[in-house]
Amino acid sequence: MTEVPGNVRLIGGEMLLWSDADAVTDWRGAGLELVRRLVPPGGRVLVAGPHPKGLIGAVSGTASSVAVLVRSYPDACALGERHPALDVHCGRLRALTGVQPYDLVLALDGLERTHSAEEPAPPWRASLQALAALVAPGGRLVLAVPNDLGVDRFVDARPPDREGADGHWEPHGFDPSHPGGPEALDAALEAVGVVAERCYAAYPSRCAPRALFGRELLREDLPEALTVPLTAPGGDTMLVADPLRLTRLAFRHGLGEHLAPLWLTVATRPRSSAAEDGPHGAEAEEGSYEPGVAAAEEGPYEAGAGIDEAPYAPGVAPAEEPGVASAEEGPYASDVVAEHACAPDVAVEDAREPAAVADAPRDVLPEGLVEVGRAVHEVTATSTRRLPGGTARPIPRGRIVEEVLVEACAREDVRAVRDLLAALAAWVADGGDAPADNLVWDGERFTAITPVPAPGSPESVPVVLCRILWRFAVRLLAAGHHHPWPWPLDAGQLALTLCGMAGQTCDQDDLDRARKLEAELGQPVGPAELAGAAPTYRDLLSARDRVTEQLTASLARIARLETKLSYRERELVRTRAKLRKSQRKAATLRRTLGYRLSRRLSRPRRAARKVLRLLTR
Repeated sequence: MTEVPGNVRLIGGEMLLWSDADAVTDWRGAGLELVRRLVPPGGRVLVAGPHPKGLIGAVSGTASSVAVLVRSYPDACALGERHPALDVHCGRLRALTGVQPYDLVLALDGLERTHSAEEPAPPWRASLQALAALVAPGGRLVLAVPNDLGVDRFVDARPPDREGADGHWEPHGFDPSHPGGPEALDAALEAVGVVAERCYAAYPSRCAPRALFGRELLREDLPEALTVPLTAPGGDTMLVADPLRLTRLAFRHGLGEHLAPLWLTVATRPRSSAAEDGPHGAEAEEGSYEPGVAAAEEGPYEAGAGIDEAPYAPGVAPAEEPGVASAEEGPYASDVVAEHACAPDVAVEDAREPAAVADAPRDVLPEGLVEVGRAVHEVTATSTRRLPGGTARPIPRGRIVEEVLVEACAREDVRAVRDLLAALAAWVADGGDAPADNLVWDGERFTAITPVPAPGSPESVPVVLCRILWRFAVRLLAAGHHHPWPWPLDAGQLALTLCGMAGQTCDQDDLDRARKLEAELGQPVGPAELAGAAPTYRDLLSARDRVTEQLTASLARIARLETKLSYRERELVRTRAKLRKSQRKAATLRRTLGYRLSRRLSRPRRAARKVLRLLTR
């Protein structure tokens, strides 16, 4: 680029040969719905840090004045050309001076990428103070804060201090001013003059949030049908354990907020507060700030906060064009909805009808938002409602069928397995179809959590049941769970056994058809078979245990064969000794006088026999 666009302002600390566009946090439906409700019509909005183009386009289409702050010079020029009406500031956050406060400040990428690599990384609270000073009285601050102790940190096998991407030149997790929990985050916000209005826990990962749960909602006993889909997607991350079970246990034990991969807080500056709540401008440029804010630091830039955003999630599919979602059943049923695509190169347009938009009023913060496929659902403790215009539907209560079966297998309770499989077979006979890991059982009925895509052609009941149980068998064996059947049984044989326990006779042809049907539906079978994902350490340990068992049996067999071989070798040695002894006796006998005389006397007799044979011819 040879010329800077007229709406781009260089404020200092800009990075001329760097771009953050490829590592933008992938905010889509849930994040866009929240931002849509917060953007004041006709107000002033500041977007601080790199954000998806779809989010910037949605904000600029509502607010009267929108400014963007990025540290990357190429990104600033690209934004200036794409949105001529934007005020694009290029540089570090603390250099943004001489501007009027904003009615809404969005920092959905956090504070780690608001400073330049050419300066010492400021403490997190110093960046927070500089950002909060840009909020007008009565305005709002929407800030994303990564959790150093989130579920994604537990399942990720790589050390968090060095993520390994190009943008992570600062070690992560060594900033003492970074909040260690929701309460610390509230206190930090209050110290800079803003009050937390609502704090959301974002799942399943910090790089691709798809669900937002408010603090009040997390205090409720959320059903597993709502919490099970909140697992990290498959990618190139080496995992320690299956995130499905770990996330489910976090919600079950009431730790959903404390172990969230990301916190998204909405804070408000009281109208009575003045702009001098925290120093800004020249004082902030030198790194000085309120003592109450910087109490945890020993210096203005001691233990700087490293950039914590992971690279763009490999397992996240690119944004799709707005379309029509298929009809669904269960808690996340969806109708026609336009997808908010926030991939780096896709602009988003709001295709909602005016009446539908009025159905979700602005400035009303939801308790929770969940994005499933192309649909966004507003969530309460007991129901979900598709946006826009959907009706509230109750969330099914109960336990995941796969977990119930795994527990029964661990107890070797064959009767409980048989009873549950019989009920499952009856449900399949009535037209039901969903894998055991996507099915809720409340003791009386089954309910699918998310809809299963319909196959190209209708299948018989034995094939559908065999597909469900074969998938369960593969996951059971891949995870290394205990079960009451002999361990040499493979997944196919175990699936046929389970079909027999369910009262349905299935043969090898049904099993082959079930495997083809599973491949046709394109659903990943188990943790070790997720597309593009490496097996977890738990899977590797389970595989190691199975190989150890097989190796132990092979070694025992080899030991028995070696014992038998040693015995045979000893027998062979004794036989050879006896043979040599007999040969020595025969040699001694040949040297005796009687043997030599008998040999000489027998010669004429042999000669006469030869003559007789010749004469008789």
